[in-house]
Amino acid sequence: MAATSLNAPNAPLLQKTHQTHVFLKPISTIPCQTSAKRFCISCSATTQDRLSVQSQSQDRVFNFAAGPATLPENVLLKAQSELYNWHGSGMSVMEMSHRGKDFRSIIEKAEADLRSLLNIPENYAVLFLQGGATTQFAAVPLNLCAPGDSVDYLVTGSWGDKAFKEAKKYCNPKVIWSGKSENYVRVPSFDGLELNPNAKYLHICANETIYGVEFKDYPVPCNPNGVLVADMSSNFCSKPVDVTKFGLIYAGAQKNVGPSGVCIVIVRKDLLGNAQEITPVMLNYKIHADNNSLYNTPPCYGIYMCGLVFEDLLKQGGLEEVEKKNHKKAGILYNAIDESKGFYRCPVEKSVRSMMNVPFTLEKSELEAEFLKEAEKEKMVQLKGHRSVGGMRASIYNAMPLAGVEKLVAFMKDFQAKHA
Repeated sequence: MAATSLNAPNAPLLQKTHQTHVFLKPISTIPCQTSAKRFCISCSATTQDRLSVQSQSQDRVFNFAAGPATLPENVLLKAQSELYNWHGSGMSVMEMSHRGKDFRSIIEKAEADLRSLLNIPENYAVLFLQGGATTQFAAVPLNLCAPGDSVDYLVTGSWGDKAFKEAKKYCNPKVIWSGKSENYVRVPSFDGLELNPNAKYLHICANETIYGVEFKDYPVPCNPNGVLVADMSSNFCSKPVDVTKFGLIYAGAQKNVGPSGVCIVIVRKDLLGNAQEITPVMLNYKIHADNNSLYNTPPCYGIYMCGLVFEDLLKQGGLEEVEKKNHKKAGILYNAIDESKGFYRCPVEKSVRSMMNVPFTLEKSELEAEFLKEAEKEKMVQLKGHRSVGGMRASIYNAMPLAGVEKLVAFMKDFQAKHA
């Protein structure tokens, strides 16, 4: 954001709030229905903040995208208020040296808050990396096993399948179960799985974004020395998780905890230091752990945004409270689908339906384009299902407010009344 001279015509209003510079719209661009009175965006949850959020909401859509996805409005407003001059430092976070004390304080607080949210023990390293979760499809086998080692993959959707295919380049993976023949609508019973007693790890995708299948419990590796590895990209920090059940958790941030560009890895420290010789330096977990995620220039602004989200989740009461909100939102939407007498359908088994990604189809598929068009007119966007499966998909991550789900459900009922 470029600074504008305060002497220039139509210059933005500028106020200082707790050493924070806040740039607002030029008066000439403020819509006629909006008051042009001066106001400030404070970093604390004041009444003025809430009024600012409400005002901002009038200009924003309900974004049901699977990722990059909606972010909490109060987080966006705080980031806006700190963009030009972070905490009186005289510079933006995106201008800071990643080795300076200011950014170190940001990344250290982000890690500390994430540890508090998930109750991460000290014998686990927390890494803020780049390359998205897809890069971890290679990094996991490169760090956890030798080229000939056996590993197990439980495939409940497209992302688990892609992870398996990438692992074939670096070890000897086996798909112990796949839901592909059933179009990925369920999670199998763990009792019947043929686990390899020699597998170095068992890999799952905890929530399949495309198909809307979510693990409600987790399998245990057969090998007593093996570990459970989970891709949690699309349900990360949506509910409490016992981290000690896993050897490694990884998650792309752009669905539930931040913007695109950051991948978070939580790995047990005793698993570090055994990377294959061919492992690129940027995929070696030990190097990043030894350098506190600062081996090279990290995605600084993305990490800062994740830190703001973690702080917000703690203020909400932690993941127990967040989970309650997510259950309520998902319940309202699934009930609307199930009570539509077949006009809307969700193919996923009820016991493993995702709280984050809700896929559904219309009984009359020819109405899908109109559904999307009319929804967009009502400021509800990105409801189209993934290109590989079609239909609709509503991603209702932590930051999707209850009002967004309620508006979608009301629209769905109205659309059904017109077209049933």
